[in-house]
Amino acid sequence: MLEAVGNYGLHLKPPSYHELRVPLLEKELEYTNTLLIGHQLHRAKYECSIMSDGWTDRKNRTLINFLVNSTAGTMFVKSIDAYAYMKTVIKIFELLDNFVEEIGEQNIVQVVTDNGSNYVLVGKLLTTKKPHLFWTPCAAHCLYLMLEDIGKIAKVKTVIQKGISLVGFIYNHTLALNIMRKNTDNVELVRHRVTKFATTFLTLQRLHKQKTNLRKIFTSEEWLKSKAANDPKGKKATRIVFLTSFWNDIIYTLKVMGPLV
Repeated sequence: MLEAVGNYGLHLKPPSYHELRVPLLEKELEYTNTLLIGHQLHRAKYECSIMSDGWTDRKNRTLINFLVNSTAGTMFVKSIDAYAYMKTVIKIFELLDNFVEEIGEQNIVQVVTDNGSNYVLVGKLLTTKKPHLFWTPCAAHCLYLMLEDIGKIAKVKTVIQKGISLVGFIYNHTLALNIMRKNTDNVELVRHRVTKFATTFLTLQRLHKQKTNLRKIFTSEEWLKSKAANDPKGKKATRIVFLTSFWNDIIYTLKVMGPLV
């Protein structure tokens, strides 16, 4: 879009408020409906899978996205606020059952969901009512749960905590961050995200790759002369980065988690 604007020149007239909310919106709606019709034809001819994807937003509201996958690709259909009944098996079963009816039971081969205990029961209820359907637990969610369990191993849990602490310290201290960026040619570390165990793996992987450069931070003249070097948190970060066991445990954790990420 920016290239098109640049090619046109300074006199390009932007769409008006009316154009955005009426003709352009209607044109986009028409295009989207055309895509939907294509998907409907494909799933009627080749059948399809329906998928539910539960997630939590920043306000801790639980939402469930409903999607349809066919030979034409994956199409988002709708999203439901399920905060009040996310753990209620019967209600989730009703939602999925209604969605199956909405898409057309005769067009569906399988239903794919998370494999939490509530969804296991939902899957049993659904396949009992509709015997020709298959319930399939999401492979990505299975891997996520495996990574979560690996993260509970004492050695792994400890090295993850140290890695998160080290990365957090560097990004909360301008001097340490600037020295790191000088030594890494502005290559950033991967900052940890709560409950995202794949991100945890990437955090440790990047730390391992930048081991030498990270140690340069805490041996540089700039750092040693700074107040942060004598701060308790600064001393803790320094200890972590020079602990042989820390780096050995990172290697151990990467070997364990690597095949699953």
